[in-house]
Amino acid sequence: MSAAQTAQPAPQRLHGLPLALMTLAVALGTFMEVLDTTITNVAIPHIAGNLAVSSTQGTWVISSYGLASAMAVPLTGWLAQRFGQVKMFVISVLLFTITSMLCGLATSLPMLVVFRFMQGLVSGPMVPLSQTLLLSNYPPEKKGVALALWSMTVIVAPIFGPLLGGWLTDNFAWPWIFFINVPVGIFSGIVAWGLLKKHETPTAKKPIDVVGLALLFIGVGSLQLMLDNGSDNDWFESSFILALAVIAVIALCFFVVWELTDKHPVVDLTLFKSHNFRYGVLALSLGMFCFFGSTVLFPLYLQTVMGYTSTWAGLATAPVGLLAFVLSPIIGKNIARLNLRLVATFAFIVFSATMLWVASFNLETDFNHMFLPRLLQGIGIACFFIPINTIVMSGLPPERMASAAGLSNFFRTLSGSFATAIAVTLWDHRSTFHHATLTEHITAGSLETNRFLDTLQSVGMPLQGAYKQIDQMISQQALMMATIDVFHSFGILFLVLIGVIWLTKPIKGFGGGGGGGH
Repeated sequence: MSAAQTAQPAPQRLHGLPLALMTLAVALGTFMEVLDTTITNVAIPHIAGNLAVSSTQGTWVISSYGLASAMAVPLTGWLAQRFGQVKMFVISVLLFTITSMLCGLATSLPMLVVFRFMQGLVSGPMVPLSQTLLLSNYPPEKKGVALALWSMTVIVAPIFGPLLGGWLTDNFAWPWIFFINVPVGIFSGIVAWGLLKKHETPTAKKPIDVVGLALLFIGVGSLQLMLDNGSDNDWFESSFILALAVIAVIALCFFVVWELTDKHPVVDLTLFKSHNFRYGVLALSLGMFCFFGSTVLFPLYLQTVMGYTSTWAGLATAPVGLLAFVLSPIIGKNIARLNLRLVATFAFIVFSATMLWVASFNLETDFNHMFLPRLLQGIGIACFFIPINTIVMSGLPPERMASAAGLSNFFRTLSGSFATAIAVTLWDHRSTFHHATLTEHITAGSLETNRFLDTLQSVGMPLQGAYKQIDQMISQQALMMATIDVFHSFGILFLVLIGVIWLTKPIKGFGGGGGGGH
């Protein structure tokens, strides 16, 4: 950008209807991108059947997207400095829309996987840039509201993904989970460009850090592949998973050293010199790990253990967004008056209490009790993600906001991948342990076992069928006990993580308010 251009007076700040339309356009772009991380989950059986592949092969539709997105998110800061925040956001939205249409038109699994990889690659800058654009275009006294609106879309969207994906797949066909992005993306891109093109940020032609870019892709790509496939391949018992782990560690170690010494790094790791960014990202990542792990496991538990359909599991899971939707604007509006560390501490206490509540469930727990903890978790969402993101971004100059948003969102996304892999693996291992323990009590000489077998045979069930019935009951009970173990662990971890929040420093006057978190 020339000196003449930079000397021009700044455009008038958006307000009223234009500000509302800009918010809607940016929020819809974010919602669309985050929704696509989970909307395909329930459609995999339909996709696999339609494309004549196994369900295991079908999961590459999910993995390819996560892999590409994880590699692209950290590049947000460099891309925004090179092309401008507004232009980069609009380009990402429109390319995401085009690749979504291509995904819906795919006629084979390889074609779909390639288009999903492309979709994930172009989606990388969308979420962090949406956060940056909202913060930079809201008046100082309302930056908390902007952050609240952004937090709602990022946290609530993946919860509604399975609900919307299941409904579209059941009532139309699986391509519609991609086609639905087309009108949303067109609206978001056109409106955002129309309202924000005069608010473009300065750009600079920085050289491409080819070595850093290659190390990032190799390291993050290997790590994501390891997390996506570890459980199915028995983790480090597999030479493939072990090789991926070694490659990831070596590449990422070299990446860190290179980026800290290169004159034009593709990822600004010096952001971690900021005290609140460093510990804020740590608190965000660990909190996201526990929350997302529980969010992945809860519907899995409902369908596998309790026999819920996908729709009913979604209905029991979705209430988490209700209170978050109501409370987030209130907390955002009053962000400058709140002690942010106390608010986040309260959030962790709420999360811990609801995790321990779920850990008290049994096989007789009904639907009405299932959704109550998820409903109350909405309080935790509003009280955690808004204050923590405020702490993360506090004290940073405007020109570093895009880099900070990209890096913090990268760790948020990566912690979700770790949570999925570890929660499911731990659940599986604990269920195996409990199954073995319970089976030890089923012996031919056991009075209770023989009595139960006699009861089953008295109603006409053959002996072999009776033993199979007992094994099914043991498996169900073992999975229930494993669920209790994992949720109990999450409940304890949330309490431990309160200490991480207090490693951050109090901030004052975020968004121009005079108070701030003390």
